[in-house]
This record gives sequence, structure tokens and C-alpha cells, in this order.
Amino acid sequence: MDAFIGLTGMLVLMALGAPIFVALGVAALVMIATEGRPLMDAAAHSINGINSTTFLAVPFFVMAATFMQRGGIARIIIEAAETWVGHMRGGLGLVAVIATTLFAAISGSSVVTAMAMGTFLIPAMVARGYDRPFALGLVGASGTLGILIPPSLSMILYGLIAEESVPRLFMAGVIPGLMQACLLAAWVMFYSRRKGYASGRKATRDEFIKKNLYALPAVFIPLSVFAGIYSGYTTVTESAGVAAIASVLIAVFVYKEVKLGEIFGMATEGMKSASAVTFIVMFALLFAHWITGSGIPTALVDFAIEMELEKWQFLLALNVVMIILGMFLDAVAVMLIVTPIILPVLHTLGIDPVHFGIVLIVNMEIAFLTPPIGLNLFVLSSIARAPMSEAVRGMIPFVAIMAVFLILITYIPEISLWLPRTLMN
Repeated sequence: MDAFIGLTGMLVLMALGAPIFVALGVAALVMIATEGRPLMDAAAHSINGINSTTFLAVPFFVMAATFMQRGGIARIIIEAAETWVGHMRGGLGLVAVIATTLFAAISGSSVVTAMAMGTFLIPAMVARGYDRPFALGLVGASGTLGILIPPSLSMILYGLIAEESVPRLFMAGVIPGLMQACLLAAWVMFYSRRKGYASGRKATRDEFIKKNLYALPAVFIPLSVFAGIYSGYTTVTESAGVAAIASVLIAVFVYKEVKLGEIFGMATEGMKSASAVTFIVMFALLFAHWITGSGIPTALVDFAIEMELEKWQFLLALNVVMIILGMFLDAVAVMLIVTPIILPVLHTLGIDPVHFGIVLIVNMEIAFLTPPIGLNLFVLSSIARAPMSEAVRGMIPFVAIMAVFLILITYIPEISLWLPRTLMN
């Protein structure tokens, strides 16, 4: 009963507009105190959770995303992608998928990716005769790759809470991320032919070489992260530091779209964002500490055993619950609430936590696209100055595609697990 009251109180606070960390922290602290458990232990648990080298990667990746978002990287990647596929039927739609996939490997955030790409792509697509709802839906769905293609901030948060290897999670997201991009590209080609969208001009040889060479410094950032981590030369945190330094140097000295005098202000902006993430993680760990001691995970394990649930039945029910929660709660909040409750059940049913992490991330992607809370809807509606109803209408076919993708990821674990098992065992 106490656990029910605590969870209800937290959801009420979120519904009233309280920040995620406030809702998680207040609910957890009140219930821990009510149950007579020592608050000092809870505080120590939260502090120990963020006092880790893995968590240090978060501010570095946030810093890299801040400089690359403001350093013209989105426009440069779009121009390079257009030299590859811009001449094809629906080429600008394919550019959106390719460019967003590349930018996702830099930003680590769905909202940042959608915002950066939408600013350039949506006006360009509308100007070339694409339906605006289609453009909104495509950029919104492609933008969610920001949390699936590594390096992903959401994967780092999940790794901290679930105590799972972040490099394994990063590796597990590669094939699903590319698979999602292929599904979106296939829909773009089908829909463009059906609608008769015009193709663009084929780039000359000189344009192709010039624009792709110009984009190489931007591509260097995700490549340096992957090469460092998976060669064993650097940890996740050290690779994040390299990415942050490289993003500053490239934005200032290569693309020259950030002035020397702007570095301090942008660094401050990045640290503010990283501080917000720190508070969220700290109170999420506090919430997980309360959940562990509340008996909810044990009761859920007992329920699964008593009902003799099969693995597929449990995952189906869990996906339905997470999709519903994602309609009314922030995607990050869904992850922070569900993870500590579900982890013991995963071990009981023999579900790999890394596989579940990718399933959870895909559910978060869908949450970014579904009303009334979906953040990508608000961001893109604002950028395009389009009514929310238009953004929602444009998202419908892409949410359907994402639902099919979720089913594949859920019931074919090897899509997520083959790469980490092959390369990291």
C-alpha cells in the first residue's frame, strides 16, 4: 500500500508539471522517511551512483553536442548527404534519414537531433513540394535515432541505473539504429513514388568531392569515439573527453561558425544542461533505492512466477504499459521509473538486460512521437510554425513503422545482441 501511495504521489507531481528530478526525489524521500529507513543511507546511495568515471562521460558528450549543434555541423552533414542521394526520387527525404543518422552519432539526444535537422530540412522539403506533415513526421522519427545510435545519453543513464556495461549497450544499439534508418528510408522511397515528389539535381564530381571532404571533420567525432572505446585504447569517459575537445576545435577553427569569444558562453550552456542531467540521475538513483527496499520488484517477480508468464508474454505486456506511459510522461521519466522495478524480473525470466535496454530505448523513441507529451512534436511544430494537429497527423505512419520495429527488436534479441556478443566476448 505504501509503495502504491509513493508511485501515485510521484505521478501526480509529474502531472502538475514538477520537474522529473523533483517528482522522483520528493516521492522517494517521503516514502523512505515514512518507512523509517535511514535517510543518510539513501543520500550515500545517490552520491555514490554519480561518483563514477562512467557518469563523467555525460557532461563531455553534452558539451560536444552543444558545440556541434551551434557549429554548423547539421547544415554541413545535410549538404554532404545530398551529394549522395539528392538526385533520387524523394532524395531530400533520404537526405533527412542519412543526415539525421550521422548527426545522431554526434548529439546523443533525440530532441537536439530533431531540432538541429528540422531547422534546415523542414523548410527545404516544403519548398521542394513535400507535404509538410510528411516532412514533420520524417524528421521527428529520424530524430529519435539520437538516443539509439551511440553515443546515447539515454544508454549511459540506463547503464548507470541497471549497472550494465555502457560499451555493450552502445554496441547493441548499432544494428537496431541502422535497421531503423533503413525502414524509414524504405518508407520515404515508397511514399515519394506514390506522391510523385521531384528529384533534385545530381552533384558534379567536384561538388561531391568538395562537400564530402568538408564534412570529414564532423564525421571524425563519432569515429574517434567508436575507435577509442572498441580498440581498448580509451574508456567511454576518455572518448567523451576527446569528442568534447574535438567538437570545440572543429567548430572554432575548422568550420569557423563559433567565435573564440563565444566558447565560454557555450561551455556554460553545456554545463547547465549537464547539471540538469546530474540532478535527474541522482534522484533517479534515490528512487531506485526506495523501489528496491519497497518490495515492489519482489512482488512483481512472485507475480510472474505465480502466473507462469512466458518471456514473450511479459515483454508484450511491458511494451504496452511503456507505450501508454510514454503518452503521458516524459520518455526519460518512463525509463527511470520502469528500470528499477523491472530488473529483478528480467533475471528471473532469463531476459538479457542489454537486450531489454534496447527495447526500452525504442519505447522511448515512440514516446517522443506520441501526443500529448511527445517532445519531438512540440519542437518540430514550433520550428515549422505548424499546428500541433498537423505534426500529429504526420507522425501517424511513422509511429506505425516504429511499432513494427519495436516488435522485431523485442522478439528477435539477436538484432541487439549479435554485435556485442561477437565483438566483446
